[in-house]
Amino acid sequence: MKNGRGKSPTKRKVGLHIHFSEFDLPPMQDVLLVGRRAPIGPEAVRRMVDALAPGQYDVILVDHTYIEAVAVKTTLFNWISREDLISTLVEEGNKISNENSIIKAQLDVTMSVFKEVELYNV
Repeated sequence: MKNGRGKSPTKRKVGLHIHFSEFDLPPMQDVLLVGRRAPIGPEAVRRMVDALAPGQYDVILVDHTYIEAVAVKTTLFNWISREDLISTLVEEGNKISNENSIIKAQLDVTMSVFKEVELYNV
């Protein structure tokens, strides 16, 4: 088929890649690392999580060169101490973030137990 100018129209195609996933409220996962010069600061993060998921997150200020605060789902503190979790998150987050970053992270906590018991009649 030719257009009004005598030329065949160019065919163009657009590819779509659609990924559907469960919507999370607030729009963060288990952890949010907030850089010192990030577009939103710790107080804005605190207001966001308090409005969308009251009582489910703690926003903790940290003393670090690039990272100013860490917002953490409070249920994670049932598995690991607050100090150990925050220091681990800051240590690992430091490797991929900068002072302008806001990094969200999903944290899967698993526990394994090995226990020996005495056998009867042995």
